Amino acid sequence: MAAVELTVADGVGHIQLNRPEASNTVDMALATGLREAVAAVASEEAVQAVLLSGAGKRFCSGGDIRSFVDGDDPTYLRRLADEAGAAVMGLEDLDKPVVTAVQGAVAGGGLGIMLGGDVIIAEEGTKFVFAYPAIGLSPDCGVSYLLPRAIGQQRALAFALSGAPLPPEEALAQGLVAEVVPDALGRARELATTLAKGAPGAFGEARRLLRASWTRDRAASAEDEAATLSRRGQGEEARALFAQFLGR
Repeated sequence: MAAVELTVADGVGHIQLNRPEASNTVDMALATGLREAVAAVASEEAVQAVLLSGAGKRFCSGGDIRSFVDGDDPTYLRRLADEAGAAVMGLEDLDKPVVTAVQGAVAGGGLGIMLGGDVIIAEEGTKFVFAYPAIGLSPDCGVSYLLPRAIGQQRALAFALSGAPLPPEEALAQGLVAEVVPDALGRARELATTLAKGAPGAFGEARRLLRASWTRDRAASAEDEAATLSRRGQGEEARALFAQFLGR
């Protein structure tokens, strides 16, 4: 059974972490599978939006600790961190909107995988755990970069250093997730399907511009906004929506 499954239907590419028996913890197979699935949806024209989820009771409980200690390869952790990090960066770089459904537990690297998406839907009862210090490790999967951008530096530091789980209601209040619902996967699928029927090019550029704003100055951001708006205004997608808006 593949550690990550990809299916495409109704314009939605559904990437599912598929190690439910191990709480979808990240080993090399899952990290590589996720990177490859992200690359596949990036190049698939039929995919207009992406749904990201985890099979079973938990979205992702972080790294597979057993894989850390089995074997005698001193390079394993570095290679795993590189592969998982590349998968998350691939998610961030997609030019298609990503809706993420989480349930049960999101811990360690699972936080980074989750934050690679755009709209996060959490199921009631989900717990968010920083987790790394409890096993003597530091963040990976982009957590140190993405978490403070999601909830702010002070909240991120308090979450990281306290060791206490963050309940879904608090995650919602802090801006870590967009919604808390009884059926996260159902709601996320509904939203992804709606996005797939919208203006995928515009959604993709919006997510790119918003994410890029963290790493460049105001002038560079303004230049990119103007150039992108001008380019899109000449494209078929925008022209068709202009005509629709004007009733032509």
